[in-house]
Amino acid sequence: MNTGERGQLPPDLVRARKQFQAWRGRRRAGEPIPQALWDLAIRLANVHGVGRTATLLRLDYYRLKKLADAPAGDSRASRPTFVEFAAPVTVAKRCRFELDNGSGATMRVQLVGYDAADVEALSRSFWNAP
Repeated sequence: MNTGERGQLPPDLVRARKQFQAWRGRRRAGEPIPQALWDLAIRLANVHGVGRTATLLRLDYYRLKKLADAPAGDSRASRPTFVEFAAPVTVAKRCRFELDNGSGATMRVQLVGYDAADVEALSRSFWNAP
């Protein structure tokens, strides 16, 4: 776990801390933490450790540890999703690539007769997914 200079936080923890701060700034009293933020915290705890993640995100250590240690259930994010593109007019262009979002999710794509805008939209939706 190399974080560069001593004391510098990993970028994914910095982004997560900002997301939690933004949510805390707009939440109503007594509103529970959204599941998407818990999922993010669990992924980060598995990478950076429960103690460090709980401290930086201001979460209950024991609850985060319990969630991080729980076996992965049937979450919607873990199930494969099929995305179908409309049939192209020409089939001359071919492309094969693999996307990795840095949090453990990987997607392999093979396209025939694709539009560059479709590839960009697909990539952005994958990388911006919680």
